[in-house]
This record gives sequence, C-alpha cells and structure tokens, in this order.
Amino acid sequence: MTVHKLHLEEYNEIDYQLIAIHTSLEDYRLAYYINQNLPIILKKSNSTIQINNKDGESQFSRFIFEDEKASVYWNLIQNKNNILVGTQTLNQGLFAETNNKFSTKIYFIPEFKKVDYFLKIENTETAIDILEITNHINKIDRISAVYAVNVENIKSKNNLIF
Repeated sequence: MTVHKLHLEEYNEIDYQLIAIHTSLEDYRLAYYINQNLPIILKKSNSTIQINNKDGESQFSRFIFEDEKASVYWNLIQNKNNILVGTQTLNQGLFAETNNKFSTKIYFIPEFKKVDYFLKIENTETAIDILEITNHINKIDRISAVYAVNVENIKSKNNLIF
C-alpha cells in the first residue's frame, strides 16, 4: 500500500495578482472602459459573490474574462455594497410594531474600505506586467487611483477564493 502525502504549502501559494481601483464609475461602465484600454473582454457573470457577516448577507457583482490561450482569468469585483438591515421595535401608541430599516455598507475586503473595485488576475504563471496594466487603467477618466495590492497582508483573503 502506498502512502500519499499532501503538503499544505502547495495550497497556500498565491497564484493571483490584485489591483485596487478607486472610482465613482458604475461597475458596467468601468468594465467597458477597461475593455477599451486592455486587450481583454470583461463580461458580466451570472454568479455573484456572496459574503456573510454579522450585519447580514450581501452579493457582490463580478465581471469575468477567461484567456484560454494564456490560462489567465480576470475578475472585476465590486468592493462596496449597501444592504438593508431591519429592526423590529415593539412600541405602544401611535408607532406600535414599526419596522425600521436602515442601510449599511458591507465590504468584500474590509481592510480596504476606500477601494471601490478589485481586479483579480489569476494563474499568473506567465509574466504579466502589473505596472503596465495599472498605467493603462489609470488613463481612464474618473479613476482616482490604481495600485497593486500585496495579497499576503490581507486578513480576509478567503473572500478571494471563488
């Protein structure tokens, strides 16, 4: 009988790059402009990314492009989402049994609350020039800042597994 060993180090390797984007653009407009400036074609994905936390459950929109020749996968993910949280109060009098709803923000990666979108580039075994990509994205109007994120410093990197 042979013994097979699995080394956890193989599964902890980070095989993706992450780019943070600060902008006021809607997700579909940003995907359109990125498609114009980079040789990719981002398309809206039917599968959203679902995150649960203490405030509630939220779904984040996602645009994807699969470069089958180079085996590289591109994901544009929104970082901020508003959800409605309801509280039920039992009062007496005129406002008895009112349902109060208020909006709160949920973040895909809470360590970067100011970031609006993330561009995740997976399977980057081939050389991808992140500086060149950030320069092309930075040329888009209404983008405040674009920069690469050091993934090893992110505490909630499990959210990036989808």
